[in-house]
Amino acid sequence: QVQLVESGGGLVQAGGSLRLSCAASGRTFSLDTMGWFRQAPGKEREFVAAINWGYSTTYYADSVKGRFTISRDNAKNTVYLQMNSLKPEDTAVYSCAASQVRLELPTTLKTQKNYAYWGQGTQVTVAS
Repeated sequence: QVQLVESGGGLVQAGGSLRLSCAASGRTFSLDTMGWFRQAPGKEREFVAAINWGYSTTYYADSVKGRFTISRDNAKNTVYLQMNSLKPEDTAVYSCAASQVRLELPTTLKTQKNYAYWGQGTQVTVAS
């Protein structure tokens, strides 16, 4: 089993920055692709960004490209999401997800059912 715990959420003014962390524990050696998803009030959960554990290939949703950066620290079994130039529409619960399978195609990276493990989420609120 794998456990994922997110941290780093909070309240920030528009234009500000936050860095989210996702710490993995348990059978972390079995993990490959890690992703971030978000769910805004009244909306479906959507893909934000993903990274392949071994080769650091990254992929972003168009809505965050150029503003968000996903990275990982293998030694700490942690994935980060650096969020800059935040907008009110970025307000959501951000969840970390993990797959034991390497996902490479954009369609597979964005598909939630391809991720077997999920964290509880952390709230990000961007005030205008």
